[in-house]
Amino acid sequence: MKYRALIVIVVLTLVFGCSKDESSTTEEDQIFNIDKNLNRQTTGSSANDLLSDAAFKSMVIELVYVEGFEPNQTTIDNFISFLNNRTFKPNGITVEKREIASPGKDTYTINDIADIEKAERTLYNTVDKIAVWALFIDGKSDKDSGSSVVLGTAYWNTSFVIFEETLHGFSNSTFEPNRALLETTVINHEFGHILGLTNLGSTMQEDHEDEEHEKHCNEESCLMYWAAESGANISNMVNMSAAPQLDAQCIADLQANGGK
Repeated sequence: MKYRALIVIVVLTLVFGCSKDESSTTEEDQIFNIDKNLNRQTTGSSANDLLSDAAFKSMVIELVYVEGFEPNQTTIDNFISFLNNRTFKPNGITVEKREIASPGKDTYTINDIADIEKAERTLYNTVDKIAVWALFIDGKSDKDSGSSVVLGTAYWNTSFVIFEETLHGFSNSTFEPNRALLETTVINHEFGHILGLTNLGSTMQEDHEDEEHEKHCNEESCLMYWAAESGANISNMVNMSAAPQLDAQCIADLQANGGK
């Protein structure tokens, strides 16, 4: 199917947890009742908080990008539409976007990415607003191997990274996919993991987890499908007009956990 090539090349990944920095809460944080460690939990553990309005009535996305690697505005609009379609946030979803200088590395481990977040992140959960960190980085993942590359990783409960420089390499040519389409797919897929898909915090209503690729849907047309094949197949995306959507089973999982 036309969607198969899409998920194949992205090699979208998730990390179930990173080491916590228990000493990172400052005196200023204590004054404003901010516990940074609440945003450094296992991927999928805040799915209900993100999906429902039981604890948090609004959401803010702290979108940070390395100079020269700002995501397309259409991508951001598509991402917010995805969130509005699946979450209950009556007081709205906002984006705060800013640029940072390059950390100066060619390759990043997930611990490198976590350290950048610790140094640069400014927005954390408050009384009724949940905060999300989205980093668009230069360089590549240390998990890249041959034709298999990582374009995105969800690594904490409210954190994900997009390897934007790698993504550019697959969307620079007339004969390659539209960049906003590819960015939208990667971002929405990674955030799907943060929302607990698949079997990662949002309980499956029916068994649809891929046996060979855990935490991914077994439906080939679904946004959360996984396939590990050659990156050359991304050429099949050229004629696609929209990113893949969540299938009925994934939507049912989100609805059962407080989402739309």
